Amino acid sequence: MTSIERAVPWVVVVPVKVATEGKSRLAGVLDERVRAALVRAMALDTVDAALAASHVRRVLVVTADPALSGSSFGVVPEPARTSRPPLDAAVLAGVAAARAAAPGVAVAALLGDLPALQPADLDAALALAATVPRGFVADAEGTGTTLLTALGAVDPVPHFGTGSAAAHAAAGHVRLDVPLASSVRRDVDLPADLEALEATRVGRRTAALLARLLG
Repeated sequence: MTSIERAVPWVVVVPVKVATEGKSRLAGVLDERVRAALVRAMALDTVDAALAASHVRRVLVVTADPALSGSSFGVVPEPARTSRPPLDAAVLAGVAAARAAAPGVAVAALLGDLPALQPADLDAALALAATVPRGFVADAEGTGTTLLTALGAVDPVPHFGTGSAAAHAAAGHVRLDVPLASSVRRDVDLPADLEALEATRVGRRTAALLARLLG
């Protein structure tokens, strides 16, 4: 890691759906109440890990969920319906808020479903991101995106959803060479992802919830 890479401070934007609307692909294995609790637990564990990363100056959570609040991070209201997909609109709202407070700051949109995220892994990914104007980290499958980055001179071009890795590459974001084993790539979308958490070191809220579920 170079001194230039170490010098870049980041504002991390975490978009989170209202908990009752999140993780619909887990509906077959979890009821709505449990899914809502899981969404909130994973989001707050993701935020905690991001706050513990040495390259992160600030974390902003973009959400309409009143249960997601805290003194250690900022909250940006989820934008009203626009022509953009909701997740993309939330990312851009967070970026706008970050740069209104600190013009030209480097921004990273981090999805809130990374309960196993380790601060050192995020630092490593952000160090790579500091070498390119726009970057992204693909999920473990290689088709989705868990982290989208942009340095101060440029804006991110979010295209979250099915096939987002290819869409972000086409929009000018560089795929960052983050190891497959990195916790930055381990999001939770499908029942198989949820099952894998049982053998993974996760944040305290997610761990407590899983313990109650598996009790």
